[in-house]
Amino acid sequence: MNDISIRRRLGAGAIIVLLTASTSACYELQAGAGEAAVLWRREPIAQVIADPHTPARLRAELREVTAIRDYASRDLGLPDNGSYRSYVALHRRYVVWNVFAAPRFSLRPKRWCYPFVGCMAYRGYFAKRRALAYGRRLRAAGLDVSVQGVAAYSTLGHFDDPVLSTMMGWSDIDLASIIFHELTHQLLFVPNDTRFDEGLAVFVQREGVRRWLKAQGRTRDLASFERELRRYEAVVALLKNTRSKLATIYAAPLDPADMLARKHAAFAALRADYARLSAHWGADAPFAGWFRGHLDNASLSSVSTYERSVPVPARASPRAGRLSPAFFPLTRARAARGRGERDRAVCAARPASAAAATRPGGPRAGASD
Repeated sequence: MNDISIRRRLGAGAIIVLLTASTSACYELQAGAGEAAVLWRREPIAQVIADPHTPARLRAELREVTAIRDYASRDLGLPDNGSYRSYVALHRRYVVWNVFAAPRFSLRPKRWCYPFVGCMAYRGYFAKRRALAYGRRLRAAGLDVSVQGVAAYSTLGHFDDPVLSTMMGWSDIDLASIIFHELTHQLLFVPNDTRFDEGLAVFVQREGVRRWLKAQGRTRDLASFERELRRYEAVVALLKNTRSKLATIYAAPLDPADMLARKHAAFAALRADYARLSAHWGADAPFAGWFRGHLDNASLSSVSTYERSVPVPARASPRAGRLSPAFFPLTRARAARGRGERDRAVCAARPASAAAATRPGGPRAGASD
């Protein structure tokens, strides 16, 4: 899951990886068939641009994608492969629907394990009806459940991921963000360490966007981007405060009715705090769609991976040159030394000066179902 790129996947859901295997034969079948259907419909972007029947707006957007994709490999050192060099028209709003679940009185989300990528706190479906049906079964078992549409996803380089029609209509900053983010996963991904993987990808995404905007002399857009990040941080502070409140409530010796009432009150307070915070931000504020949906432990888990994974460098005030040629080799070497070293690389405690600099920014969530 998003930060500025996550805002589209986090209403959207978050980053997902759907490969053709899982713990269930039925799930394996739908995942494999869904992925194959997407990949089968890929067309080279250059071919789509050259087609005289391609609408002018789509042609312009795909030219922008091509320029961003070239910049990613040429200037940021991200993989130079076939990903984001083809296009798929899906004729629907989302490509996948993610199911999140958590116990009624716990912040620990339900997890599902997959080959290659390890365990994750969501399960993705290419058919909305299947996601909703699975969500109903989990809800009947007493879990909080959130089903969210996903506009983009990654296979971590196992396939050449296409640009999807569900991504069109975004700003070029959103497109750059998601391409930089996903290509970082293709370059370096550690199974079962979501905190490191997302922390690294968010850092490269943000630094990449800064460098890309500076290279074009887009000072106003850069200032707007930094404002978005500050707003994201302000919302993250609200989410962390609510998680702390809920943890206290769930650990208390309360009867279920009292605990449920306090849980509802905590989420109502979160919604009210967000309304006050974002009152002057406009309709396209970070997390606006997420807050319009139902709030519970499952919906909170859908954003917690990202708001808890943003690394120190990405939170600190911006400065140029942090994505040096040595950055990825050094990060890869540190990642190989174990989880403790990975945490120190991107997820250590934030210095007070950085906290002050970035207090109030990132993902805008879309609608949940």
